[in-house]
Amino acid sequence: MVVEALTGNVRGTYMRYDTAVILKRLFLVERMLVVSQAGWLPGIADFNMKTALPKMLWEDALTADALRERVFELRFPNRMLEIGDDAPLVNLLRFAQAAPSAPAFLMALAKVFKPALRKAFNSYLELADDLGDGPTYRFMRLATEELRGHIEQIEASLARVFETDPEEGRRSADWVRRLQQLLAEIGGIGLDPPRAGSDLPALERPFTPAETPARDAQFHNLRFYWPDIIDPTFPYGEGLRLQLRSAVSHFNEVWAVENAGFILHTYADDLGWEFIRDAARWVYDESRHVRMGYERLKTWGFEDRELPLGTYIYDSCRGQDPLYRIGMLFYFESKNIGKKMERKKSFELLEDRMSQHDMDFDWADESIHTSYGKTWLSALLKLRGENPEDYTAIKTECERLVAAVLETAEERERVEVRRVAEHMIERAQQLARR
Repeated sequence: MVVEALTGNVRGTYMRYDTAVILKRLFLVERMLVVSQAGWLPGIADFNMKTALPKMLWEDALTADALRERVFELRFPNRMLEIGDDAPLVNLLRFAQAAPSAPAFLMALAKVFKPALRKAFNSYLELADDLGDGPTYRFMRLATEELRGHIEQIEASLARVFETDPEEGRRSADWVRRLQQLLAEIGGIGLDPPRAGSDLPALERPFTPAETPARDAQFHNLRFYWPDIIDPTFPYGEGLRLQLRSAVSHFNEVWAVENAGFILHTYADDLGWEFIRDAARWVYDESRHVRMGYERLKTWGFEDRELPLGTYIYDSCRGQDPLYRIGMLFYFESKNIGKKMERKKSFELLEDRMSQHDMDFDWADESIHTSYGKTWLSALLKLRGENPEDYTAIKTECERLVAAVLETAEERERVEVRRVAEHMIERAQQLARR
């Protein structure tokens, strides 16, 4: 009886190495989810989801980072994170990237992978030891709540999509059932190693991020979102025009969300975890800037259909070496960062506290992003055997690529964007007089 009392405590279920093996598996799942979500950002049309998914993948990246560091602590001094026996699970997650549509991918997140991961976290919390493994408890409890929020938000978004397109809902459901079956064959995402399942179906081609960005039809979609981009006679503006132009610019940083997602997915394996972690933050920050502009415009009284949403910067990298997508982010951030404080002062004089606030935080973010650009462009150049200090040449090429797209602007586009801008200026003047 004494022996049973001394040996029957659940607190002894997992030893240090057992715990490290489980946490490593969960890290690999989170890592794949971060990379997959980032890769799908350019292909998601729904604006709310395009700007909400970045926060989700950033939160997943923070959880993954905490898991990774905890594994290293438990395995000290070993800092290897081999896939090993978890290959069936990693392979399935990689296969699942190639969803037939953005809604199908999102439905797989909400119905298959995020619920399975959340269940694994909860199972771990029930069985593991909050004394021996207290550091894991803190971040894993937070992760379960974040995943619950992710699932609810994605499901709400999909309900709106499927209400208008039931056939897409049926196709997505078919894809999800297929993934559920494949996941069940390998034993799900859990505390035990996955089983070797049946061979995954062959893909027609590996998943790659979309080079033509998807756009929400509720906005006024066009290539160039303000006249001064392609018409030097149209002023950038001061006063009310500057407030409006700045908000529209923030709103149109959606290209930066998409570019940051594209590069995260493309270079995840080449540049490693530290790059993924930085790029996830980059994606999230850019999505916050988009929402800053959108919320200002909505607060001022504009309707979605009045808002111009362009593609020309993202378009400028189509068919190019993806290195230039990192370069494009670096080019525009280093080009514009000096103007942020000037505009903040202008908004202060206009007593526009909201624009001043957004520009202030934008400046802080862009300072971080400029460092990201230098760091990861240099790392990629070094990996290719090129001069790691030659990132300035990449910026020059990015400038040329954008100029080449600007040269393709047609007169009808100049007329259209001018009409959109003049309407917004007139509306802003009306709204200001109320």
